[in-house]
Amino acid sequence: MSELLGVAVLGAGHMGADHVRRLDRVVSGARVAAVADPDVERAKAAVGAVDGVVVHTDAEAALDAPGVEAVLIASPGEAHEEALLAAFARGLPVLCEKPMVPDSAGALRVVEAEARLGRRLAQIGFMRRYDAEYRQLKSLLDDGRLGRPLMLHCVHRNVSSPPDFTSSMLVTSSVSHEIDAARWLLGQELTAVTVLRPRPSAGAPEGLLDPQLVLFETDGGALVDVEIFVNCGFGYEVRCEAVCEAGSARIGDARSMVVTAAGGARAEVPQDYLVRFSDAYDREVQAWVDATRQGRVTGPGAWDGYAASVVAEAGVRALETGSRTPVDPAPRPALYDASSRTPVDPAPRPALYDAS
Repeated sequence: MSELLGVAVLGAGHMGADHVRRLDRVVSGARVAAVADPDVERAKAAVGAVDGVVVHTDAEAALDAPGVEAVLIASPGEAHEEALLAAFARGLPVLCEKPMVPDSAGALRVVEAEARLGRRLAQIGFMRRYDAEYRQLKSLLDDGRLGRPLMLHCVHRNVSSPPDFTSSMLVTSSVSHEIDAARWLLGQELTAVTVLRPRPSAGAPEGLLDPQLVLFETDGGALVDVEIFVNCGFGYEVRCEAVCEAGSARIGDARSMVVTAAGGARAEVPQDYLVRFSDAYDREVQAWVDATRQGRVTGPGAWDGYAASVVAEAGVRALETGSRTPVDPAPRPALYDASSRTPVDPAPRPALYDAS
């Protein structure tokens, strides 16, 4: 492996361009070796003044570019399966943005292809596992001092939805983060989904069922509810409260800045996920680069990507039918028995627990 890990970035849109910037300016130990996007001008704009980057319109050409040793997939979800399988065929480690593959059948094909290799190559981009607040909450729940988790209350709000965003995408695209976070925080699998639909907001595009309330059951007897509201109009908000037998803990209330002026105070609210979770993305990509340079794969894996897809599909059926819908995953391959749980560095213990 070279002194700097050569990374091919597939996709030069909002997410891909931010990863190009991150690899070039923030993350140590890596460089952008190639970028691929069907829109060559967009790819060139994402690269900007980064030296030594080859631009392609074809993803596989980027994988075969000189100096490429790893792949970061930030293309639209429907292109992920082909890109993952192409990376596997070349033995290239991958960081793939979520959804790993939008449909569970395709996601299972990726899992089976990696299992046939007999080793993990893919890390999936559930970056909330790298957010400082989420990691602190995970450590607290694992510590057990609050007793058994009973419920997770989650809020996920966006300023507005992109064009062509559908009612099912509230579950498959947005709530997929809460699906993975709940599995990780609780160490439990989601077994059933119910979706409730209030009267749509006046701010939602015509025909979009927004907001929704998604209720998950787990195999450990906990309940997880998610308010998903993708056209709230005022900001990007993500919160999570764990209610346990002996207490509760909530994250996501922190503000970036509070401005006091003219007899009042105003709290700024982040406007998109790249602002709210910028540190998490930085930490996630740095961890991926560090592990890859050591010949290891850590973090959420292909099985976690499949699990999110199969739960989300059950959620879409629940949305369409109005009925409680069981989750029916395929058997877990042996490759993922011990690798799908991400180790967590202990977060600082809150002062409340120092003497208890």
